[in-house]
Amino acid sequence: MATGLSLIVAIGAQNAFVLRQGIRREHIGIAVLICLLSDALLIFAGIAGLGSLLSVAPWFITVARIGGAGFLLVYAFFAARRALKPRGLEDSAVLTRSTRGTVVLTALALTWLNPHVYLDTVVLLGSIASAQGDPGRWIFGAGAVLGSILWFTALGFGARYLRNFFANPRSWRVLDAVIAALMAVLATTLLLPLLG
Repeated sequence: MATGLSLIVAIGAQNAFVLRQGIRREHIGIAVLICLLSDALLIFAGIAGLGSLLSVAPWFITVARIGGAGFLLVYAFFAARRALKPRGLEDSAVLTRSTRGTVVLTALALTWLNPHVYLDTVVLLGSIASAQGDPGRWIFGAGAVLGSILWFTALGFGARYLRNFFANPRSWRVLDAVIAALMAVLATTLLLPLLG
């Protein structure tokens, strides 16, 4: 569980999205569910040996890098645009309510188009789990999945306690500016290995 949490807690695309949805109280249950089920599936796939398959098909990581970088740059653009014209929480919720479909697609894209997710869950956690032997690797995986469940649930549903802070448009400006910068940096780190 500690190993899983140490990889998941670092702020990234998934966490920023879940935090934003939690603050706005928009379809947070579905966002949390998609993130934690995806993590569980990827962790157990790594334990089952998918990491070995990824080493045989490195093109998959390249495709995920390009797709993920493109998606993150678009997400950064929209966050930067929101940062330039911030609204208070109530104004923002009324004017730009997210649809369930948008939340589902965004959560899926931020998870499945992110090569860091594969490296952390499938390759790294899968490798560490495999060193535990049978049945230890599956127990290790269950602990990592429990860490994911605890983190995404706490982040998504705990974000509501920040609601008063985000009633101020300046707070949204800061959050969206940080999200835009983070997404741009993550997109760059995805593309740099491809450029040599």
